[in-house]
Amino acid sequence: MNVHIIAVGKVKERYLREGIKEYEKRLLPYCKINTIEVMEEEAPAQAIAIEREALLKKEGERILKALKPHSYKIVLAVEGERHTSESMASKMEKLMLMGISDFTFIIGSSFGLYSEIKKTADLVLSFSDFTFPHQMMRLILLEQIYRWMKIIKKEPYHR
Repeated sequence: MNVHIIAVGKVKERYLREGIKEYEKRLLPYCKINTIEVMEEEAPAQAIAIEREALLKKEGERILKALKPHSYKIVLAVEGERHTSESMASKMEKLMLMGISDFTFIIGSSFGLYSEIKKTADLVLSFSDFTFPHQMMRLILLEQIYRWMKIIKKEPYHR
């Protein structure tokens, strides 16, 4: 299985980079991880809606260029479908049984995600009503992918 993570911006905090590296290592027996970082647009904290949409469009165009055409696209967004770890593992397993072996997860910037990206998604997935820093979301996503793989393989998950 191939897992691509397209994320806007770089992970700056060392503790997050170390956690990401740990889960990428844990995932080696289950899948190949490929992370693509697209440039985040600089914006003033008080950017008005028009400015934000223009920034999101620029980031979105970079994401669209990075997408693989035949990959199953999962966009992470607060308004997306909700799943438990078990139900998402079941969904992933069913997709794999249907022959899907290439998955792309898309994480937007601190301003969100360009609406056109959401329209290209095969699944819009919400992890919570909470807002998470987009850099931290990468670590949370990798942990969940690892958990899904353990559930699918019926292996114990050690916390």
